[in-house]
Amino acid sequence: MISRALLGVALAIAIALVARRARSLSASGAAAAAVIGALAVAAGWDWGILVITYFASSSALSRHGRVDKERRTAAIVAKGGERDAVQVAANGLVFALAALAFLINANTRWFALGAGSLAASAADSWATELGTLYGGSPRSILSWRAVPPGTSGGMSTIGTVAAVAGALFVALAAALIGWRSAASAAFAGGVAGMLIDSVLGATLQQRRWCPVCQRETERTTHDCGTPTARRGGLAWLDNDIVNLLSNAAGGLVAFALAR
Repeated sequence: MISRALLGVALAIAIALVARRARSLSASGAAAAAVIGALAVAAGWDWGILVITYFASSSALSRHGRVDKERRTAAIVAKGGERDAVQVAANGLVFALAALAFLINANTRWFALGAGSLAASAADSWATELGTLYGGSPRSILSWRAVPPGTSGGMSTIGTVAAVAGALFVALAAALIGWRSAASAAFAGGVAGMLIDSVLGATLQQRRWCPVCQRETERTTHDCGTPTARRGGLAWLDNDIVNLLSNAAGGLVAFALAR
């Protein structure tokens, strides 16, 4: 295990540096990804393969049509472009904790927790990346009124199909690496986590308002340069925390369903 862990550290650092060079990750994001990747490989090569597969697919979708997506969501989304350490942790922390738990106690139900959290993250990422680019005007999951692209809690038909595909992608990857008993639970957890993410984003997530543009946003400083004011939601609950909670929920649903 020690030799595998050392190889995992080297591999995780190499992949993180490639992602940094490709501008998928910031410097802090690359460091966080290296830690998560090293811990995953320490738990087993199957853990490492799954998280690398997830990361490669999410990064590819993030880069696809990036300029158009940033143009459509610049007035709404607080963070864009390179993912920082907080974003990486929000999407990979639960998986890393599951890998650590497996190192301590090799119970295969930890497979479901890890895969379920990644499935929820993939569902959200695929819905955001493809829904923003191809989904047209999304609608609020609560009121069903049209909202601007990038609005938390907004859903579109294409985005929803992409979310299901993202959860299914991780579930199939889990089955292919031998986690067959966790695959269906991971899929269910991924879809559940995506729905929880949308509901939290539409209800409790912090919302802000630009007094100049008269527009709702998630940014503390709007793209017009004006400081924004909180208009609703919980002050501490930003998009990163919502992602962390929904990914944890997806992992726990999968853990509860796993055989």
